[in-house]
Amino acid sequence: LGTPANIYLIDEPSAYLDAEQRVVAARVIKQFVLTTRTTAFIVEHDFVMATYLADRVVLYEGEPGVRCRASAPQSLLDGMNRFLAQLGITFRRDP
Repeated sequence: LGTPANIYLIDEPSAYLDAEQRVVAARVIKQFVLTTRTTAFIVEHDFVMATYLADRVVLYEGEPGVRCRASAPQSLLDGMNRFLAQLGITFRRDP
């Protein structure tokens, strides 16, 4: 983030960070992107950090190490619902 760019690729910023450091890192990255009005592609496997940082998501489906298909970018809500459905997880919706 020290070099000005139009697009940033950030690969697993939460790797090797504890829970408290992940929150700080996520806030710094989000504030940086919003303040500089740049685009960032963030590859992240931590669900909480990914949902905090994202406004759009790309989901990958397939068989690990065999084949993969990437979805078109979609809203965070639609993407997370699709991701959770693949895992067989649903949220209770109160009326």
